[in-house]
Amino acid sequence: MQNEITSLLVQRRGHFQMESGYHSEMWFELEALFEREEELRPFVSELAKRLASHGVDAVCGPMAGGAKLAKLTAAELGVEYFFTERTEQPGRTGLFPINYALPQELRESVRGKSVAIVDDAISAGSAVRGSYADILACGARPVALGALFVFGDVAAQFAQEKGLALEGIWGMSFGMWKPVDCPLCKLGLAVEQVAAR
Repeated sequence: MQNEITSLLVQRRGHFQMESGYHSEMWFELEALFEREEELRPFVSELAKRLASHGVDAVCGPMAGGAKLAKLTAAELGVEYFFTERTEQPGRTGLFPINYALPQELRESVRGKSVAIVDDAISAGSAVRGSYADILACGARPVALGALFVFGDVAAQFAQEKGLALEGIWGMSFGMWKPVDCPLCKLGLAVEQVAAR
């Protein structure tokens, strides 16, 4: 199964600044992933099966890839689906400068539910961290993180800190650094801004 899911990935090498503020030497293009829904379905089913063991009442994902996966996973599980929206904070810098929040019309509906937060891929976890904070603020109980791809060990550390299960279909080591520690910056390589992970 792991060999099959990696065939869906398109990888680029370079010097990237992710939404989280971390820098990395790799970036994975995931935009086309959900255009291949039939190929993706066995992995969604496997993720849903793993998350089912955590007693989830709902699945929530950050827009866009995470929300698509959350909707498919919730349908597999026969539970409610929610999504969070990305909001930039003008002037906010450092690590994790982006917020994620449930739309106003969904905030009361999630209250009291056990929620799995899923994203298509997690590395530093900017989107799942933001979603976790807002789901908690709405009175729900996050119980698990889920992803098709888990890059590096930051997601596992976050899950452990928060008492969450972490379910991923495929994982790999991943070079990721705070800007001050980035070896690519020290080499003077130009950095490219990339979207959420």
